Amino acid sequence: MIKKLRFIILFFIVFLSGCNHEHQKPSEQHFAGKKILYINSYHKGYSWSDGIESALKQEISMTKADLKIIRLDTKWKRSEDEKKQAGLMAKQIIEDYQPDIVIASDDNAAKYVIMPYYRDADLPFVFCGINWDVSAYQFPYTNVTGMIEVEAVQSLVNELARYAKGERLGYLGLDALTEHKKVEYSELHMQRHFDKTYFVNSFEEWKDAFIKMQTEVDILILGVQASLSHWDDTEAKAFVMENTKIPTGASYDWMIDYALIGIIKVPEEHGRWSAKTALNILDGMATSNIPIVHSTEHRVLVNRQLATKLNIKLSQELLDLVSHFQ
Repeated sequence: MIKKLRFIILFFIVFLSGCNHEHQKPSEQHFAGKKILYINSYHKGYSWSDGIESALKQEISMTKADLKIIRLDTKWKRSEDEKKQAGLMAKQIIEDYQPDIVIASDDNAAKYVIMPYYRDADLPFVFCGINWDVSAYQFPYTNVTGMIEVEAVQSLVNELARYAKGERLGYLGLDALTEHKKVEYSELHMQRHFDKTYFVNSFEEWKDAFIKMQTEVDILILGVQASLSHWDDTEAKAFVMENTKIPTGASYDWMIDYALIGIIKVPEEHGRWSAKTALNILDGMATSNIPIVHSTEHRVLVNRQLATKLNIKLSQELLDLVSHFQ
């Protein structure tokens, strides 16, 4: 399994390098006075979209284009009405700012801004961070292209299974659109169902579900906990160390504090690709001629304290992969 995992991850890197020819370096003079708007579905301080934003800003800073950033804050705005209002706010900013192109990250920007207001419009959009599938938004439109976010969920489950006592699989995450969607498409990708799923709204609910799943399943995948009410990092780390009894996995780097193994998506990949694609469109490439792509980059992380606590001896091949990406 480790050899296969190593091959998959290294293939992702080689594949990405091989795709760089698709992003020709545009002429910088074309960007003077050009306006790029970035719509972040979430809030400043959320590690995933912060990584996208950082890489995006770095790419655009090498040009003379102007960049404006707005955040929909939909991790905290949980009701449908609040999310629709956030989408209307973004529409008003677009009308006032009159950008030449818009980059939009994650599902809620697609659902509440692009789909209701800008289908096949003149204004081009580049999306990123949309989980697994874009059919719910009927993409592509003539003015929309982007990068779909995928997870190496099967590789993660296979690796955790090496240390598990059974095959029952569980998922614990935030009660939010992207988490429900990740479970649905992970099941399609793996061609198996999670035996238990819990979607929670508070730290207390998360702790209760975590303890239940130590006996209800043999392998636990931890989804996003960002914006859970009353979450406490220090308490959560101590709680996990005390109560973990089964192998746990994660797909986000900050979740490795609470999981044994992480096969981690790389948000900077989305930021780099989106910025370069937007610049190519500003340089004259037709949006409709740029195919929608899937993310490819992953890193491997382990929680050695949890491994010691569970009396698990991680293979040297896995540890070599961890060292390669740290």
